[in-house]
Amino acid sequence: LERSPPQSPGPGKAGDAPNRRSGHVRGARVLSPPGRRARLSSPGPSRSSEAREELRSRLLGLIERSRVVIFSKSYCPHSTRVKELFSSLGVECNVLELDQVDDGARVQEVLSEITNQKTVPNIFVNKVHVGGCDQTFQAYQSGLLQKLLQEDSAYDYDLIIIGGGSGGLSCAKEAAILGKKVMVLDFVVPSPQGTSWGLGGTCVNVGCIPKKLMHQAALLGQALCDSRKFGWEYNQQVRHNWETMTKAIQNHISSLNWGYRLSLREKAVAYVNSYGEFVEHHKIKATNKKGQETYYTAAQFVIATGERPRYLGIQGDKEYCITSDDLFSLPYCPGKTLVVGASYVALECAGFLAGFGLDVTVMVRSILLRGFDQEMAEKVGSYMEQHGVKFLRKFIPVMVQQLEKGSPGKLKVLAKSTEGTETIEGVYNTVLLAIGRDSCTRKIGLEKIGVKINEKSGKIPVNDVEQTNVPYVYAVGDILEDKPELTPVAIQSGKLLARRLFGASLEKIYHTLFWPLEWTVAGRENNTCYAKIICNKFDHDRVIGFHILGPNAGEVTQGFAAAMKCGLTKQLLDDTIGIHPTCGEVFTTLEITKSSGLDITQKGC
Repeated sequence: LERSPPQSPGPGKAGDAPNRRSGHVRGARVLSPPGRRARLSSPGPSRSSEAREELRSRLLGLIERSRVVIFSKSYCPHSTRVKELFSSLGVECNVLELDQVDDGARVQEVLSEITNQKTVPNIFVNKVHVGGCDQTFQAYQSGLLQKLLQEDSAYDYDLIIIGGGSGGLSCAKEAAILGKKVMVLDFVVPSPQGTSWGLGGTCVNVGCIPKKLMHQAALLGQALCDSRKFGWEYNQQVRHNWETMTKAIQNHISSLNWGYRLSLREKAVAYVNSYGEFVEHHKIKATNKKGQETYYTAAQFVIATGERPRYLGIQGDKEYCITSDDLFSLPYCPGKTLVVGASYVALECAGFLAGFGLDVTVMVRSILLRGFDQEMAEKVGSYMEQHGVKFLRKFIPVMVQQLEKGSPGKLKVLAKSTEGTETIEGVYNTVLLAIGRDSCTRKIGLEKIGVKINEKSGKIPVNDVEQTNVPYVYAVGDILEDKPELTPVAIQSGKLLARRLFGASLEKIYHTLFWPLEWTVAGRENNTCYAKIICNKFDHDRVIGFHILGPNAGEVTQGFAAAMKCGLTKQLLDDTIGIHPTCGEVFTTLEITKSSGLDITQKGC
């Protein structure tokens, strides 16, 4: 095994690896009975990062080819217990005694990057990282170890992903690129108002994308007012048409839905529009909208089911109120609107509705933007009040009644004070709830395979490599406990998870075309904006050239220029979470090298 200086993979990047090459870890391809030691030889010292990647590739190749691999130390009693366990089961395995190979410390260092485990024994069964001694015995006692020991070829797929949102799609496509047989299950349970949508998850359908487009529509209204001071003269009355806007936005979203389906098809990922639910270890039931059930098995699973808006639990909330699930495709103008909540979703929606000239009130239980800087939060609230948004502070709704049906109708809201006995009433056309979101983890059969969730929040605890307490089940996105609930985080996590599981190659000199979101609905040209970076591959892929052709190019370049002066590398760009949706985030997701000749046209947001 060649020596090489450690790279800096960064948190969450430790498992990245190049595509597996033919060959094996030198001296270690020994399907030996327990007790027989596999030895590693070293071809000599090297200080290149390529040697380190070669070592990582060889280790992953060994794991890929072996039924069981135990990374051990001959004097470790915990390692001895694990080897005796597999011996009692009559299971042949590869045993690598890291204290008896020439470069054992380097092997253990790279292994810790792959698994985020620094101790031995470190056990893999049929390519699944089981963990150490305690985890292996727990898996044995639960029957999971015996299940993992079944032949991998018995499964229908290498990987099944439950959830077709940002994280799930990113993981699916990356795993497919790395040669794995992948399925995505995605099914949107209609909201209480009957709203559902296509492939792509919350961000594309009922989140970032339509929100920013509606915000853009409101900004255009403000620009019309400002334009008079810049010499534009017009006499006709200008009014906003809700139906025209929503139709244009939904048409754009439909094009993104189709683009995602096409992208999966191009990468040979099986897409099934069905509700996924675990029924036993390595097996799920997929139920389509007609109630037809189909069963699938996989070696590994990724849960990427996301979250849905929370309801108040009061009389009339699900019958008469809407949420962000419904707002962006609402077929009529919402009219006078009460927004319940003080989250960024609540304030964003209140802001663009007011920008359309609607009468908007925000009902706040306690403070604005909990968890954010409160000085900034209050400045946001003050600005909104100056621009016509009314606030009802320290009140919560207790009942919603329908006074009149219609599109929109009329609703009466009864609310009570959080600081006393005072109650108030108000009449609105629409009540929009934005009080938080709940993880979609309670009805997918996790209890049947023993995956632990936080009973209060529904979120899934995972380790630093997104692995749940069940070794072959991983999770990404908003359902993770104590992780950021952001689209770019989910996209990056999904991609990196696939690379950790299946290995990935390093590429240099990247470019892409892109389509600014502000240009989509307006019908401006697609695939005319361009981004490119030039890297010095002999200096850790340091970025030495930065090019962008598109809106606000100067503003974007200024920020990256400072980063380049500080030694920006391609790895640092990959590790950076993009601000979504913006033009600048394209530099955090560059994947295609110019020398590859692959298509760089825009196919999604």
